[in-house]
Amino acid sequence: MLDGLTKGQWEIRFRDGSASRKICVRTGRELIQLRHAKPNCSRFVVEDSANEVTVQYTCKGDGYGRTNIRRETASLVQIQGQGIDGSLPFEFTAEARRTGACR
Repeated sequence: MLDGLTKGQWEIRFRDGSASRKICVRTGRELIQLRHAKPNCSRFVVEDSANEVTVQYTCKGDGYGRTNIRRETASLVQIQGQGIDGSLPFEFTAEARRTGACR
């Protein structure tokens, strides 16, 4: 599902009112670990269908998470995430939308 997303700059708007974030999406996998930016985390795909993917990941010494991404269009997705960052729990819902080319 992630391979079908439009490449470019995306803006992530968190539903809890926290600051939005911009990321460059090259593969779609950049949307999986929004709370854990480390590249050496192990990932396990729980579900991967035409319009939805759920991935569980573990970052040794830094925590873990589970992310669900539902595609509405190739440039608009809904994201739900939860897990542990360091020693603190987190949970979020967000909308991500392509805004243009990567800068």
